Amino acid sequence: MIIEEIKKANIQAMKDKDQKARAIYSVIMNKHLMATVDARTNGKEVEDADMVRIIQKTIKELEEERDNYKKVGNTEEVEAIEYEKSLLEKYLPKLLSADEIKAIIMTLDDKTVPSVMRYFKTNYNGKCDMKVVSDVLKTL
Repeated sequence: MIIEEIKKANIQAMKDKDQKARAIYSVIMNKHLMATVDARTNGKEVEDADMVRIIQKTIKELEEERDNYKKVGNTEEVEAIEYEKSLLEKYLPKLLSADEIKAIIMTLDDKTVPSVMRYFKTNYNGKCDMKVVSDVLKTL
């Protein structure tokens, strides 16, 4: 499971005295813990697909934070955030490209927006960026 790999990486970061890596791994482990508590109240478990969503959301938050630091010219923080982002991206599956998404959409019978979005959310959850799916759909 992804969380086990992150825990191992966190231990290695401790040994290497890498505070930036430890910080981002701690954030992910805390979010996993919160997701586990939420899932247990519903009688479920946290799956790897849930971890992918957590990591993707964290990366988006990091990108927003990076953009804000870029605006004020704090290059040191921008570099730190890029490093944290690169650490997390290792745990994500390869996302479908726009061309692959377009090819999948072309095979569908119903190409209406709600139908296509539902199809990708059901069958490719965590394997594609839904914004890219929406953008590709608009070009058709």
